[in-house]
Amino acid sequence: MQVDDHSIGETQSVPAEMRALARLGFPIVISLAAATLIGVVDTVMIAPLGTLSLAAASITTFVLIIFYSGLYGFVSAIGVRMAEARGKNDATDLSVATRTGLWIAAVTGGIGALLMLALRPALPFLGQPPEVVALISGYWTAMSLLLIPFTVFYALKGLFDAIDAPWVGVILAFTAVALNIPANWVLIHGIGNWEGFGLLGAGLASLFSQTAALVIAWIIWQRSVLTKDARAPGHPTRAEVRTQLREGATIATGYIGEGGAYSFAGLMMGWFSAAALAANQIVNAVGGVLYMVPLGVSIAVSIRIGQAIGADQRKRLKTIGYAALAVIIAWMTLVMLGLLWGGGRLAALLSDDPAVVTLATGMFIVIAAMQVADGVQGTMLGAARGMTDNVVPVAITMVCYWVVALPVGYLLGFTLGWGPNGVWIGYGVGLALAAIAVTLRFFARAGR
Repeated sequence: MQVDDHSIGETQSVPAEMRALARLGFPIVISLAAATLIGVVDTVMIAPLGTLSLAAASITTFVLIIFYSGLYGFVSAIGVRMAEARGKNDATDLSVATRTGLWIAAVTGGIGALLMLALRPALPFLGQPPEVVALISGYWTAMSLLLIPFTVFYALKGLFDAIDAPWVGVILAFTAVALNIPANWVLIHGIGNWEGFGLLGAGLASLFSQTAALVIAWIIWQRSVLTKDARAPGHPTRAEVRTQLREGATIATGYIGEGGAYSFAGLMMGWFSAAALAANQIVNAVGGVLYMVPLGVSIAVSIRIGQAIGADQRKRLKTIGYAALAVIIAWMTLVMLGLLWGGGRLAALLSDDPAVVTLATGMFIVIAAMQVADGVQGTMLGAARGMTDNVVPVAITMVCYWVVALPVGYLLGFTLGWGPNGVWIGYGVGLALAAIAVTLRFFARAGR
């Protein structure tokens, strides 16, 4: 594999690193946003089924986030190992990292699917509206099974990103969206005299489209010239399995801590009403797409740092960190302004229930206020992952979310009576503390 000296070079200036991050990060963001659009499509096409169906999708989504978070932790560790092999220009290491990662992705995805299926009977005990829980079974099952192709697909996507071919992921992600739209239309609403499956149809359409994207990604890995080094002779080794599982488990713990706290805050909406759940689903669908930028930058910065460490160029780490901060702060400021201006309009487009629109409009304002902090903490966690510095950043996020964010959110939302907005304000407080702490941690480590 030939290493692009312009992409992986000696110490560069902050503007040069910003350009390098943009070249790598932009297609990653586009592919992630396209993948998230499946959730937006589901929300738009489920909305005509009514507030209860939207609320059922909301509950499923927030539990899915916990599993997505944990599984993406393992995928992130796989991607960093691939990036290090790319930085070392070692085809055998790349092949071993890829094959090991795909095996781990399949196993962890399967375990995640089984665990989510096992959680379904516990929903009535989580304080969710019974009329919503009654609708959820089929959709829940389909979205649980989705975890398997999701995890394996994103392990392969990590390979494309690591070998500087991120546009492959973009094409595949948009392929999934393109398949999901007609599949949703037919399976949710039916065709001809057939009335469709309703809410279940949305889950089946998502499962179909993600599996189709995985099949295509697998063929590319097996046949493309781009990925020939990832097919070099080599087999998973115990050492590589241990490394990926150890780093993946640590990252997954952090992601679950963050995603679990976010999901728990979302499930608190069910303690208010079905309308609050539906409003939260609208905000989450829009916010989920926008969050793909900090997530994409986070992945890009972890790859850049992994490549630098693999090439023994540690002097570049702080410069990469400053560049990532500059990119993400600028973007998230624009996102904040956009949500403040258009949040209410989006809510009105996605629901005709006045109670849902009012609640969603208020939530959009609160979510807008936390965008910069959200972007910074996500990006700096990615920088830490690139250095395989995971234990302390994970501990920081666990404390900030579970010891600060959720208790403060409960205090404001329920004890002080601020309602759903109070829950999210409390979450934002924990988010801001995490952003400050992980940033200080990264630069302290990078300066050594």
